[in-house]
Amino acid sequence: MAHPKRKTSKTRRDKRRTHYKASMPTIAKDSVTGEMHLFHRAHWHEGKLYYKGQVLIDKTEEETAA
Repeated sequence: MAHPKRKTSKTRRDKRRTHYKASMPTIAKDSVTGEMHLFHRAHWHEGKLYYKGQVLIDKTEEETAA
């Protein structure tokens, strides 16, 4: 089994890890509401849950019924 002959310094270890970077999330604009949201994610707008331009949950109807 291989093992290091010398201890790897923190600087040398961190230099090797510099290639792993966080990328910016892709943001889409909803065609119905104009709201900016993450791709493939449902989002809330004015008490309604939208996904692909369709209303999934409408909290405004629930509040008026109660």
